[in-house]
Amino acid sequence: MTPATTAPGPAAPASAARVSTLTLATFVIGSMVGAGVFSLPSTFAASTGVAGTLVAWAVAGTGMLMLALVFHRLAIRRPDLDAGIFSYAKAGFGNYVGFFAAFGYWASACVGNVFYWVFITGTLGQVFPPLGEGNTPLAVGISSIGIWLFTALIRRGVREAAAINRIVTIAKTLPIVVFVVLCLTVFDPAVFAANWAGDASTGLGEQIRTTMLVTVFVFIGIEGASVNSRHARRRSDVGRATVLGFLSVLAVFASVTVVSYGVLPRAEIAALRQPSMGGVLEAAVGGWGATFVGVGLIVAVLGAYLAWTLMAAEVLLSAARAGDLPAFLRRTNARDTPTGALTMSSVLAQVMLLVVLFAENAFDAALELTSALALIPFFLSAAYALKLAIQDGRATRPGDAVIALLASVYTLYLLWAAGATYLLLCLVIIVPGTILFAIGRRQQRSRVFAPLEWVLFAVAAAGAVTAVVLIATGAIAL
Repeated sequence: MTPATTAPGPAAPASAARVSTLTLATFVIGSMVGAGVFSLPSTFAASTGVAGTLVAWAVAGTGMLMLALVFHRLAIRRPDLDAGIFSYAKAGFGNYVGFFAAFGYWASACVGNVFYWVFITGTLGQVFPPLGEGNTPLAVGISSIGIWLFTALIRRGVREAAAINRIVTIAKTLPIVVFVVLCLTVFDPAVFAANWAGDASTGLGEQIRTTMLVTVFVFIGIEGASVNSRHARRRSDVGRATVLGFLSVLAVFASVTVVSYGVLPRAEIAALRQPSMGGVLEAAVGGWGATFVGVGLIVAVLGAYLAWTLMAAEVLLSAARAGDLPAFLRRTNARDTPTGALTMSSVLAQVMLLVVLFAENAFDAALELTSALALIPFFLSAAYALKLAIQDGRATRPGDAVIALLASVYTLYLLWAAGATYLLLCLVIIVPGTILFAIGRRQQRSRVFAPLEWVLFAVAAAGAVTAVVLIATGAIAL
C-alpha cells in the first residue's frame, strides 16, 4: 500500500529524557515479567505435557527471537523511526496501516493493564473473599484507584518512572528465580516422566497450538526498548537491550513451566487456581510458598503495569506527532511525560475495567484479547523488515531477509492460532478509533484515506459489524 502524502506533524522536542542500555533492557524485562509468568504452570498443564511444553517453548523462543532480531536491525537501519511498531507499519504500508498498528498496540496495552488489576485483586481474593476473582464491585473499585494513582506517578516524569521500573524489575525477578530453585530441590523424576505426554485424545500439534497465545501474552513487551527508542542514548542500545531482555526472560519462563512438572501430576497442576505458581510452590515447601508467590506477583504486576502504561502513552504520542491522531495527544509536560496520551490510556483502562463486571471469564478473555491485539503490529513490523530486505537486495546484511521472513511466518501462524473470534473483537476496538485518525489527518489538512486505504477501512468495518452482530446474538460470549 502506497503511503498517502502527508503534511509533517510537529517535531519531537530535542529535550527528550535519555536513559541507558540497562534501563532500556528493564523496559523489555519489566513489561514481559508480569502476571503471565505466574499463570504458566496450570495454563500449560491444561493443554499439554512436558513434550508439548518443550516444543512450544522451542517454537515460541525461536519465533520471538526472530522478532527481537527484527527490532534490533530495524533500529539500526532506520534510526530516524522512533516509537518502533507504529513507525515501521506507517513507513512500510501507509498512514492508515500505521494507525492500525498504533491503535491496536495501545489498546492491547490498556486491556493488558486491566488483566493485571484483575490478577492482583483475584490473588488477594484468596484471603479476602469479597474481592472474588477480581471481578466484584469492590475489586473493580480498588483497581480503579490503582489506575489513577499510577497515572499521577507517571506524570512526575519519564526518568523517575524509569528509575522505579529498574528497581521493581530486579525485585520481581528474584522471587521467580527462587521459585525455580525451590522446585528443583523437591523435583521428582518419576512425576516428571509421568507428565511427559499430554492428553492422549489430543494430538501434539493441537496441544502446541493451544499454548501459542499464552506464549504471545508473556512475550508481549519484547518491543519495549523499540517503543521507547526516542529516549535511547544511541540507536544501537535499542537492539542490544531487546535481545538481552528477551533471552533473559525466555530462560526464566521456560524454567518455571518445566520444573512444575516435576512437583505435581499434570492434572493437579491444571486444576490449580491462579496464580498457579503459588499452588505448585505450596506443594513443594508448604503454605508459606503460596504467600511468597502472591507477594512476588503483586510486585511483578505493579512493575509491569508501570512499564506498559509508559509504552501505551509513547505509541499514542508518536502517532499524534506524525499527524495521525488528534493534537491533544501530542501534549507533554515539563518532565517530558505525554500527559494527553497518558490520560486517554487511563480512561480506556477504566472503561475496560467496568466491562470486567459483566464478563463471564475476565481472566482468559483479557489474556487472549491482549495477545491478539498485539499480534497485528508485530506482524506489520516483521513484514516491513522483509519489505526492506527485498527492496535493498544485495545491500542487505546477510541473514536479514531470512530473519524477517521467519518472523513474518511466525506472527502469521500466531494470528491463525488466535482464531477468528478474537480477531473480530480486535476490530470492534480498533475501527471506532478511526474517528481519531480522521480528526488527526484533518487537523494536518491532509486527506484521510488513500484509495487502497478506503478498501482496508471497508473490510475492517465489515468485520467489526459482524463481531457486534455475533455478540448481540450470543454467538460470541464475553
